[in-house]
Amino acid sequence: MRLFSFVLICVFAIILSACGRSAKLSVTDGMGPKPLLPPPKESIIPTVHIATAVGWPSGVKPQVTEGLTINLYAGNLQHPRWLYALPNGDVLVAESNAPAKSNKESGFRSWITSKFMAKAGASVASANRIILLRDLNKDGVVDEQKVFLQDLNSPIGMSLIGDDFYVANTDAVIRYAYSAGETKIIGKGTKVLDLPAGSINYHWTKNMIASQDGSKLYITVGSNSNIGEKGMDNEVGRAAIWELDIDSGKHRVFASGLRNPNGMAWEPLTNSLWVVVNERDQIGSDLVPDYLTSVKDGGFYGWPYSYFSQHVDQRVKPQNPELVARAIHPDYALGPHTASLGLAYSNEVHLNGVFRNGMFIGQHGSWNRKPFSGYKVIFVPFKEGKPSGLPLDVLTGFLNDKGQAQGRPVGVLVDHNGGLLVADDVGNKIWRVTQSSEQASNH
Repeated sequence: MRLFSFVLICVFAIILSACGRSAKLSVTDGMGPKPLLPPPKESIIPTVHIATAVGWPSGVKPQVTEGLTINLYAGNLQHPRWLYALPNGDVLVAESNAPAKSNKESGFRSWITSKFMAKAGASVASANRIILLRDLNKDGVVDEQKVFLQDLNSPIGMSLIGDDFYVANTDAVIRYAYSAGETKIIGKGTKVLDLPAGSINYHWTKNMIASQDGSKLYITVGSNSNIGEKGMDNEVGRAAIWELDIDSGKHRVFASGLRNPNGMAWEPLTNSLWVVVNERDQIGSDLVPDYLTSVKDGGFYGWPYSYFSQHVDQRVKPQNPELVARAIHPDYALGPHTASLGLAYSNEVHLNGVFRNGMFIGQHGSWNRKPFSGYKVIFVPFKEGKPSGLPLDVLTGFLNDKGQAQGRPVGVLVDHNGGLLVADDVGNKIWRVTQSSEQASNH
């Protein structure tokens, strides 16, 4: 039976590969404020192009751009996805993956999808915990690694406001009492807010960021489908960023039409909230670019009816012309199917001048584009509060010469010593990027 299953998967993979549509444009054509958006190429069988997860060979690490250096900050982790820095410099890592009961759909296609996700390293059980990393001598390598909080439910977002530590599980925001410097939270948490989850829970990650005055939390909630095909009744409150008022406990949808929002960051010049968003699939390798955008209060960004403002997705029935007319054009495209997830502003980073003003973005990498896209950490320069120019590569080499995934970058964070930390959920490591000693001596 196992042999038959394996043969069936191989045959189906060959069929998918033969039917998949290769990109006609480069990834950079789908980047910037005005990306190229060719006509959609809908197909019954979507493009499936998986980079098999193999992990890092001994002594091998990602490649950094000239002038930077990289070292292993922490290893021996279990699917590290997200990063958060505490005021004392400790770094928290959410070890997380999809909840066991999410996306459990029946049928052959669902079974095949689960096999391909396993191949990509995306089907490991969720550790459901947060690990504390402490660098005692400030040499850029972790000295202490302890379980900070456990028995969670696919956690991603973390925020500390005063003495309250908030965690965004896949189904709820939980608050815990925290004392400065402690390495483990023992007390039981209090539920603050239920989040959309349920039996489908297609986009399960829920990220979170506090407002600059600590009065509010902003929470990302991805859609429950690709383009609403499971029914819009399953999309209530989804494809959105929520705003939670800490004092009153009341919440509202801050912005909507965002298919799968993930990383968030504050831009200091304009004090505006920015987010990276994963766009829709199954209309070709060149569509639709993921994007980075500022978020307007009450803004609508198109999903599922349109993409990049008024580009109507004809697959969605019925349409909503009134909402399409309101759709906001995202600020900056990040390339099609790059799975851009992590986001961090660079104002505290101690790298050379080109990296002093802009956003670092962790691109987890495509599974449905030929050739691959993403699988790198990039930097989008900013000028006067807006993106300016093409992205710069920061970390590459996550794919080996056989097209296998040695690692996949997710969350990014500027630590208190000015280094850039990158969570690698296939490599089960945290990497740290700093200025090379030669470059540092010249500044």
